[in-house]
Amino acid sequence: MTVRVVLADDQALLRGTFRLLIDAQPDMEVVAEASNGREAAQLARSERADVVVMDIRMPEVDGIEATRLIGQDEDMAGVKVLVLTTFEEDELVIEALRAGASGFLGKGVEPAQLLDAVRLVAADEALLSPAATKGLIARVLAQPSSSDLVDPRRLATLTPREREVMSLVATGLSNDEIAERLFVTPVTVKTHANRAMAKLGARDRAQLVVIAYETGLVRAGERQD
Repeated sequence: MTVRVVLADDQALLRGTFRLLIDAQPDMEVVAEASNGREAAQLARSERADVVVMDIRMPEVDGIEATRLIGQDEDMAGVKVLVLTTFEEDELVIEALRAGASGFLGKGVEPAQLLDAVRLVAADEALLSPAATKGLIARVLAQPSSSDLVDPRRLATLTPREREVMSLVATGLSNDEIAERLFVTPVTVKTHANRAMAKLGARDRAQLVVIAYETGLVRAGERQD
């Protein structure tokens, strides 16, 4: 199956570079380019995109609002958003994740990392989790303001195993890593994660991570031994 990608960035040169890179892959193709967030949301819908590679800072409608528009449209329930930014924009990244982004990368990403990221987000296998990503999420999401906290009673619908898997997902572990730790199969891990997402109304694993931190299920610096 070919991953259909929309590129959203107000820099034409960057879009062109990413297009050449992505179109050279046998398993993905760029189906459209957008120079602002409004175009990105419209094209994601009309082109039946699987992944939108989204810059945060764009004119008219920024990447965060565009991500929110995609997330609120039931017809785009399967569209994943991969945010491009700089690691200095912590608050913007967290806002993008809360809006429904499935992961993020810095704009200086290596070509192979970008391609791997698109594949991971398209497959919904895991939140992108290099050390910088895990550190960012732990630092910002684990210390939200009181107004941002989500009622922990939302977790009452989860089974003990679903809560356990959710907490491990939130630490950045992949399905294979969680399976090894819990002595189950990766398919079983994915099933538990999917059930937790369905019960909590989470669009994908990235939102499951956000809920894990905002309910206090996982906190900064906690070890999952």
